[in-house]
Amino acid sequence: MSSNNLDIEFQEAVARVNAHKEPFPADTLLKLYAYYKKATNDYGRPKSKKEIINAFKTNALFQAKGLAEDEAKQAYIDLVTNYFLYRE
Repeated sequence: MSSNNLDIEFQEAVARVNAHKEPFPADTLLKLYAYYKKATNDYGRPKSKKEIINAFKTNALFQAKGLAEDEAKQAYIDLVTNYFLYRE
């Protein structure tokens, strides 16, 4: 897949997640968070008011640390695709 097509699919997957009204399972949210951060090269610290949430987010980022930007985009797309495939 070309980089341009990957970027388009990634943005569509992000829009799909943002438009979803029902809550996601916590493990899915953490994976989405980590893949998104890696895909967008956003290495800022988690900013939740609750320390435990920051700890979970930091752990999710640590687990995704070996992914390159394009790999993280593809992982995000795959996760979103599979999530909605089995929910609709």
